[in-house]
Amino acid sequence: MNTSRPDDERSALAADLLAAFAEAQAPEPLPETTASRIKQRVFERIAAAERGHVTVQPGSGDWSPFLPGVHIKVLHESGGIMSYLLRLQPGAVIPPHRHPIDEECVVMQGRLQIGDDLLLAAGGFHLAHKDTLHAPLSSVDGATIFLRGASPRAEHLV
Repeated sequence: MNTSRPDDERSALAADLLAAFAEAQAPEPLPETTASRIKQRVFERIAAAERGHVTVQPGSGDWSPFLPGVHIKVLHESGGIMSYLLRLQPGAVIPPHRHPIDEECVVMQGRLQIGDDLLLAAGGFHLAHKDTLHAPLSSVDGATIFLRGASPRAEHLV
């Protein structure tokens, strides 16, 4: 006498089949080099599709008058923080001023005179800390500098 019911047999069979299917579909582990290569390709494709980058080519963007003998080219501005270039003509002077936040400066071309004692050549870096008085900036022969800090405002000049 068979005491099992057809529904019980189907359930047991269905569970066995599901287990067999799950086992058959389980992925085999990839060699580390293959997994790394796949990950790299995926990230490269994501990066190529991203629109979250800002690029300003050397010949693009506008130079605007800033101070006598000084022009500005804004590269990026967000939340009161600006990345920009200043081009100083020979003899141009930026008067003493304060920075509401730290400001970083890199001399790209020429030489930048900071006050009487500091001369920075191309490749030189200068950090002006928040709330410190900055000596006048000038250039005898002309200079182009990259700056990142607070958006410059007339009220920062002293």
